[in-house]
Amino acid sequence: MTSHTFHAVAFIENLSLKELATSFPEAKRTPRELWYTTPAGGTVFVYPFGAVVFHNTPPADRERQMERLHAARPGLTLGSQESFAVREEPGARTDVRDATLVVDKLSFEGASVVAMTMAQSGEMEYYERIVEQMFSRTDRLVERLEKAGRAPFATRELHRFIGTAIGTRNEVLSILHLLDKPDAIWDDYTADRIYHELRTEFDLADRYTALELKLRSVQEALELVLDMTRDSRLVLLEASIVLLIVIEIALTFIRH
Repeated sequence: MTSHTFHAVAFIENLSLKELATSFPEAKRTPRELWYTTPAGGTVFVYPFGAVVFHNTPPADRERQMERLHAARPGLTLGSQESFAVREEPGARTDVRDATLVVDKLSFEGASVVAMTMAQSGEMEYYERIVEQMFSRTDRLVERLEKAGRAPFATRELHRFIGTAIGTRNEVLSILHLLDKPDAIWDDYTADRIYHELRTEFDLADRYTALELKLRSVQEALELVLDMTRDSRLVLLEASIVLLIVIEIALTFIRH
C-alpha cells in the first residue's frame, strides 16, 4: 500500500496564474491551474481563486514553497487550511473509508482532481465564514426592527451592506467554479470516480446551494429593510411639507 498526503491552503485574495508563472518558471500552466514539482519530489497545485494544494510535500518543503509564493504575491491573507489522505490498494474500488480516499492506483490526473476538490472545499470554507457573519448581522438588524417597530433612518450603512452581499454572491458564482468538472476526468475513469466520491465527501454541492440561499436571503432582507427606511423618510418628508403648509396658512391669517 502507498499513502499520499494532500494539504490545501486557501487565501482571501485571488491569484493571477499568468503573473505567478514568471516567478515559477518550472511550472506548467493551464487556464484552471498552475502546477510544478518541488526538488523534494512533491507537487504543488495553484488555483486562480486563491488556493494552493501540496501533494506529498514535507512540511519544510511546504514552508519554502509558501515563501516563494509570498515573495511573488505579497500581501496574501490566510483563509483556511485542510488536509486529506489518499491510500493506494491494488484492486480496490475507489471509495472513501474513514475520511481516507482509497484507490487502486493514483495517477497524476487523479491527484490533480483530489487537489482541485480540496482547493474548492478550502475556499468554500472561507466564504461560509463570511456569509455566516453576514447572516448573523442581518438577523441582528431584523431583530432590532422587530423590537423597535421601525427601520433605521440612515441608509448609507444599509447601502454598503447590500453592496457587500451582492459582491460576495457574485464572487461565489464567478470565482469558485464549484459546478465545473475538472478536465482530467474526461480521460481517466479513476479520476472521474475520485471526483464524484470527493464531491460527496466534502459535500460541495449542498454547501454551494446553502451559500447561494443564505446570500439571497441576506440580500432580500436588506432590500426590504431599505424599502421600509425609504418609506419612513418619505412619510417624514410629507409630514414636513404639510407642517410647512399649515405654518404658511397660519402666518397668512396672522398678517391679516
